[in-house]
Amino acid sequence: MPASPGLSADERRRRLAARHRLAASRRATTVEDAVRAVAFLHATDSSSVYLAAWARMRTPSLEAVDEALYLRRSLLRMLAMRRTVFVVPVEDAPIVQAAASTPVARVERRHTQALVAQLGVGDADAWLRHAEEAALAELERSGEATAQELAREVPMLAQRARLFPGRRVEGDVSMASRVLLTLGVEGRVVRGRPRGSWLSSQYRWTTTVRWLGHALDAIPVPVARRELVCRYLARFGPATEADIRWWTGWPARDARAALAAAGALRVSVADAGEAYVLSDDLDATPEPDPWVALLPALDPTTMGWKGRDWYLGQHNAALFDTAGNAGPTVWLNGRIVGGWAVLPSGEVVTRLLDDIGREAAAAVSAEASRLTALLKSTGSVPRFTTPLARELVSGAPDRA
Repeated sequence: MPASPGLSADERRRRLAARHRLAASRRATTVEDAVRAVAFLHATDSSSVYLAAWARMRTPSLEAVDEALYLRRSLLRMLAMRRTVFVVPVEDAPIVQAAASTPVARVERRHTQALVAQLGVGDADAWLRHAEEAALAELERSGEATAQELAREVPMLAQRARLFPGRRVEGDVSMASRVLLTLGVEGRVVRGRPRGSWLSSQYRWTTTVRWLGHALDAIPVPVARRELVCRYLARFGPATEADIRWWTGWPARDARAALAAAGALRVSVADAGEAYVLSDDLDATPEPDPWVALLPALDPTTMGWKGRDWYLGQHNAALFDTAGNAGPTVWLNGRIVGGWAVLPSGEVVTRLLDDIGREAAAAVSAEASRLTALLKSTGSVPRFTTPLARELVSGAPDRA
């Protein structure tokens, strides 16, 4: 079937502004709506969850994100697509589990079994089953525990194995950490509150049933894949097959089956070729008011497509690290025009890589001041450091 009439890069930018809640007039009133606007938030860097929500909310606060995560428990951290941690609306957690987390869980279980084999415990599978039962029993008894606390209470989990032997990242890992990771990606335990502040990535763990009041519903994998691709296209469409495969981490066969099940429509996209949208998603998007946004490292908008030229331009080397992780970015009307960093004082500093004019530059400065007001008292430092961010923090001369 031939592709339907094309969608321009300008239409894609208008969709991004409205659907991702980045234009000021479209910002969300709740944390949950800010998250749903981009399907899920990247959460490998704990601070990016708060800053991604901040950029999309009318009246943002750190406390509002904490309330959604830990009081209402309407959002859940999950290891999912591409073995990446995401914050997911709790109603979507069963979909993510079946479509993305479970395939990752199979790989992680094999890795854990290989680590157990290093311990010289005889029957490695029996040891792992016993260790998991003991971990779950202790979490039920105590209510919650960090990996270190769990290792103290369950001595067999205090044993350590060698991770990635012979590689540059070689190091020891406790079996408590590995067992929790395995149980977590299988949906049996979840990450609760962090041990420290909102910047901490050391979490207390608890059972899924204790945290949510119920286990995750079981959903057939084909249904879950269809629903996941629908959620992605509703926010990021038009998207190419390469975009969808990258975002989901699926092989071509699974991506194509999910697209067919979703009834996705093929369209032609300027500078990208054939892409997909939902079947009822061809209407033009109204032009938003001019807007700027400061998005954090690993923001789902920056990371949402594999093909990024239409919004990133020639700035990949300055704004992404060598592993492909996006650093903090400055956006203007649907394009990335620079980057930003946080000084030790908490001040947000920016560098523009494009000539955007005096009025737009002033709007960027105002947004940086708004973010500085949030960060002055927190000392947030992005975990993924890009070349531009390092230059800004070190005081390197402005090249813009």
